[in-house]
Amino acid sequence: MSLDQNLTPQWRNGYRFQYEPAQKGHVLLYPEGMIKLNESASAIGGLIDGQRSVQAIIAALDSQFPGVPELAEDIVQFMEVARAEHWIELV
Repeated sequence: MSLDQNLTPQWRNGYRFQYEPAQKGHVLLYPEGMIKLNESASAIGGLIDGQRSVQAIIAALDSQFPGVPELAEDIVQFMEVARAEHWIELV
C-alpha cells in the first residue's frame, strides 16, 4: 500500500520533537524515553506541525534541498516508519 501524500502527519499525544543541546541534535521525546534523530529525520520532523500534508513537506524540503535524488521517496519512507513505530498519526 502506497502512502497517501495528501494526509497530514502529526506527532502522537505524548511525543515531542525538540532540539536537545546535550545530544547536539533533534530528538523525539516520549514517556518511555527518547529517540535521537539524524539530520534527515530532523529536517522532516521540523516540518511536522499537524498543518502540512506529506506532499507539502516534500515540496518544502525539495525547495530547501534542490536536486537531492529520491528525496520524496526518503520522506515517504520516514513517514511509513514513523507511523509503524507509532510516533505520528496521519490524518
